[in-house]
Amino acid sequence: MRPAYVSQLRRYQAWLSRNRGLDFQNYEALWQWSVGEPNDFWQSLWDYHGMTSPTPHSAALAEERMPGAVWFPGAQVNYAREVFRHVDAATAAGMPAIIAENEEGAVRETSWTGLRRDVAAFALTLRDLGVTRGDRVAAYMPNRTETIVAFLATISIGAVWSVCAPDMGPQAVIDRFRQIGPCILIAVDGIHYGGRAADRSAMVETLRAELPSVERVILLRTPYATGTIPADADFAASVAREDAAADDFEPEWLPFDHPLWVLFSSGTTGMPKAMVHSHGGVLMAGFAGSKNVDVGCSYEENSFGERFHWFSTTGWVMWNAQVGGLVSGTTICIYDGSPNGPKGGPDWTTLWRFAARHGVTYFGAGAAFYGACMKAGIGLAACGDLARIRALGTTGSPLPPAVQEWGTRTFAALGTPDIWWSNISGGTDFCANLVSGNRDLPLQPGRMQCRQLGSAVAAWNDAGEPVIGEMGELVCTRPLPSMPLYFLNDPDGERYRSSYFDVFPGVWRHGDWIRIDADGTCVIFGRSDATINRHGVRLGTSEIYSAVEKLPDLQDSMLVDLEYLGRDSCLVLFVVPREGTRVDDCLRQRIGEAIRSRVSPRFLPDRIIAAPSIPYTLSGKKLEIPVRRLLLGHPADKVASRDALADPGALDWYAALAASGSFGQDAAGNPA
Repeated sequence: MRPAYVSQLRRYQAWLSRNRGLDFQNYEALWQWSVGEPNDFWQSLWDYHGMTSPTPHSAALAEERMPGAVWFPGAQVNYAREVFRHVDAATAAGMPAIIAENEEGAVRETSWTGLRRDVAAFALTLRDLGVTRGDRVAAYMPNRTETIVAFLATISIGAVWSVCAPDMGPQAVIDRFRQIGPCILIAVDGIHYGGRAADRSAMVETLRAELPSVERVILLRTPYATGTIPADADFAASVAREDAAADDFEPEWLPFDHPLWVLFSSGTTGMPKAMVHSHGGVLMAGFAGSKNVDVGCSYEENSFGERFHWFSTTGWVMWNAQVGGLVSGTTICIYDGSPNGPKGGPDWTTLWRFAARHGVTYFGAGAAFYGACMKAGIGLAACGDLARIRALGTTGSPLPPAVQEWGTRTFAALGTPDIWWSNISGGTDFCANLVSGNRDLPLQPGRMQCRQLGSAVAAWNDAGEPVIGEMGELVCTRPLPSMPLYFLNDPDGERYRSSYFDVFPGVWRHGDWIRIDADGTCVIFGRSDATINRHGVRLGTSEIYSAVEKLPDLQDSMLVDLEYLGRDSCLVLFVVPREGTRVDDCLRQRIGEAIRSRVSPRFLPDRIIAAPSIPYTLSGKKLEIPVRRLLLGHPADKVASRDALADPGALDWYAALAASGSFGQDAAGNPA
């Protein structure tokens, strides 16, 4: 029997009532206050979380503008300090800081005191190697405890962190790290993924050769490398060093807007944007997000031992969100390996069995993961005891209502009828949510329950007017503290401004279609640059996917709109059938009926084509625009960087299709 649970949002509201005399009748009123009085709202989060600074700040939001808002001027912070403030209380409660497992079954549990000790030792090693405040440190590392140690050590001394996953292609890693000019490279010499060991020694040597700014290499040695390569420091020895100074080490106080890390856009269609975020901004956005996402200190009264897992590689911003659980004093559970089985799959029970073994209470993954589980028909009852899971988090792409309904039924059958779906949408661009969940509001499958506290989100039509109950451009009309400080290699800020403020000056245009209904719920319809415009009526691709992917014979789908001279739209639907299923006229007819009945006859595809797979970015987004450009005749090497894809070979079939002439034009300009 679970103890009665009080959500993080309710705790915060109770604090506002006691300490600010603010009582709100409903969530909408609370949200309106959070975006209408941003100085008061963000200051309240600073106070609620007991933030301290050796120097005072003059205001929470001192100068409001986008871009370039000024937040908490005068304040000093450090992300790592906020992590380690939980050491004593979490240790007294018997909580570990990190539980890590790899796909070979090796489990490592790290205590809070052990984490602090390892971070201190590694930070001293970085200092010994000459790393100082403002230097950039690049990490070529997987989702392991060592990566978190390296991150916290780097930022604790004021250096700037950036990480790429070892499963990314070589050019994608080089394109990113070249932009930041790192002085130190922290790298792993081998990985184990999908049941196979992979030597990464040659890649480490390539990075050393291609990054002239790198002065030192710290190597994490593994049994997966077949040879030995030289390094300036050994990771294991750096952490294990005996140094009395480690016992007295404390993270440096840094200005609120001191750079924390550099994150990158997907880079599928050009050089990835190198986005710099601040210590203070990411902390404050995390504090706001934890209220809606409902992840918090598990040793507090009336809680029951939170264990937070969100499956990710180090190449996706959700790795940063997973690590952010430490800021709230939560035990984080990380898995290093393939989500669909250590033997190459498909085995979609892998992560569920991991969650059962370690008592995960909050289970998060990309929306595509849950869809794959439903399509595979997995039985969770055979995965172990999942009774502690209270929340299912999802992001990366819109979650079809049918998938959420399947998950709800499945957990009800396991004895958890009140499972909560935390459907969120935000961005790598600003490390925060724009629309999110609320543990105390009713669930509506396929929808986000509300707009995120502090995020002044609206749907705007082409005239820049807010609309309710209609699809519009997702905009943010007031600044967030975690918006990028700047882009690297963008000295005049032109690329930054053109990325978000070119359509509505002074207003952040996110690039997604959204509908906000009168009850506050939100639906994301996909990227606005991938919109289907059928004879003047616009539709987000997610509505088609929701209808089509309910069919049991299909695993996945992707819709592209090919506009030819003399024809304003030619809809091509690529579908991946389940094993043993043919895409014949009968199945095509059923697909058409699903779209006709659930969406509109207006959006019936002109062609339905069986495909071996759907190409995705590393963050789980379908490559609609690159495939569209490919089929319209653009060279394959110009439409997308293959190294930035989850499966670099996934575009080959589409390139061959384009080269075959199947998408040529006849004399009238129509598809051949």
